[in-house]
Amino acid sequence: MKSKAYFYSLNKNDMGLFDKIFKSEKEADREEVVRVPWNQLTTMEALDEIEEISFKHPVAILKHSTRCGISRMVLRQFEQSYSLKGDEVKLYFLDLLNYREISNKIASKFNVPHESPQLIVIREGKAIYDASHNEISSEKLKDLVA
Repeated sequence: MKSKAYFYSLNKNDMGLFDKIFKSEKEADREEVVRVPWNQLTTMEALDEIEEISFKHPVAILKHSTRCGISRMVLRQFEQSYSLKGDEVKLYFLDLLNYREISNKIASKFNVPHESPQLIVIREGKAIYDASHNEISSEKLKDLVA
């Protein structure tokens, strides 16, 4: 007697029990993962554009060192907890190792100290908030742009 193999196609709705068993409570509660809409900051001219945009809606710059484990951890936590809609804030990502001169210009233009990793929020042409290391959070960003 031959045994028959059955294959089932499970869709997202069928996975409820598996989600509860194998996912954390936070993951199970979060139905949709929001991708962070990063804009790469690679030119000095973009800083003038950022200043101009900040008069219409908030802008945030995340400065990240690609060789730093702490910076990598902060970036990962920020991206995992990010939940803002695309039009609530314009996000820029600065690779510090490749664009250090832009980081120096950010410090002087927006009157903030250079740190890494660092999140800077800009409104009406001025830095209204800057945080570094474990103070960086998407929840705080959400509070600031609300």
